[in-house]
Amino acid sequence: MTVLDLTLTRMFDAPRALVFEVWTEPEHLARWWGPTGFTTPSCEIDLVEGGRWRTRIHNATNGLRLRSSGVYQEIRRPEQLVFTFAWEIAGSRAPDMLVTVTFADFDGRTEMTFHQTPFDSIAQQNDHIDGWIQCFADLAAYLTERVAAVTREERR
Repeated sequence: MTVLDLTLTRMFDAPRALVFEVWTEPEHLARWWGPTGFTTPSCEIDLVEGGRWRTRIHNATNGLRLRSSGVYQEIRRPEQLVFTFAWEIAGSRAPDMLVTVTFADFDGRTEMTFHQTPFDSIAQQNDHIDGWIQCFADLAAYLTERVAAVTREERR
């Protein structure tokens, strides 16, 4: 049986510590989490190994509301996050998937590698690829805002 997974790599014009921070602090994660058109009205993070995270996303255009949650398996600040991920649909929880996100420093820029497995089907895998690509575009835009804000603060 073939295990379906996905790996996405993205370079951000932001320092690794900042990229890690926006992945691990609720007020930041809520600004970019979810595919295009979604907002994140609820985000909870207990950033310890064995700690839980949970988000609720909402699409105002079609009214769709989704929850996702998981448990942090490994936290190596600012190099890596490993956590479980599952959708909560109609009161039941889908099977857990494992997500590993690594952050590599490249002279003040950050290469993020995102890996998620296993998927039940190619359709599910494709849905996640599309969703994460949209999330990471929003993440890039948010990081640009954060870098500009930090730069403004440093100039004061």
